[in-house]
Amino acid sequence: MNRPELSPEARFDELVATLVNTEGVAPPEPGQSNRFGSSGLKVHGKIFAMLVRDRLVVKLPRQRVDALVSSEQGERFDPRHDGRLMREWLVLAPTSDLDWLMLATQALEFVGGVPGR
Repeated sequence: MNRPELSPEARFDELVATLVNTEGVAPPEPGQSNRFGSSGLKVHGKIFAMLVRDRLVVKLPRQRVDALVSSEQGERFDPRHDGRLMREWLVLAPTSDLDWLMLATQALEFVGGVPGR
């Protein structure tokens, strides 16, 4: 699912529609747009992917985030905009050609502890 012709919101909506049928996955909470993670997909109550300022943010193993940051495919997430970067959270660069569904699925497996990673 790599459809850059769609708006970020439409791409994330497709991602939600695909993953919400997975056991334990809950969609974003409607009407809570000001709360951290309210735009996030959760597995067993834990956020694994969210849309923040039109950018996909996913929770991945630190080594995976390091590799993607090194290859300039994304950057570490700074939730408070104060320079405190989160080591296991990746903000996908708008210029990245990485597949959103692939990254969100990896994040789901990481956060949800799904076997087969």
